[in-house]
Amino acid sequence: MADPLVREFLLGFWKIHILHHAAEERGVYGQWMLEELRHHGYKLSPGTLYPVLARMEKRGWLRAEPAARPSDPRVYRITPTGARVLDSLRSSLDELQREVSVHGSSGRQARTPLARKKRTTETRHFSRR
Repeated sequence: MADPLVREFLLGFWKIHILHHAAEERGVYGQWMLEELRHHGYKLSPGTLYPVLARMEKRGWLRAEPAARPSDPRVYRITPTGARVLDSLRSSLDELQREVSVHGSSGRQARTPLARKKRTTETRHFSRR
């Protein structure tokens, strides 16, 4: 991914996605998560995903369980702290999603005086035609 700004935002989305699946699937492993994210259009490399998983584990959001055999994948499970983070994020995401998708360009009245003035000017301009 070339744009560092977009990547910065996507890292947050990926972490939420990982927490969600770690909670819903009773744990995830790296290759499965790569495929899941790819299914949603994100093309992460293992070199991107595994450091994210390691940081999430270090923060206490995930717990990595050692593989039973060397050939088995390492399973990451959500921790109680990770579950609290996910619950908090879900509430915030619900509110943000409603605001961005409903009010982003829907013609809703702007909240700031400058934006209201601009909208009024644009409305007058279009109503003259």
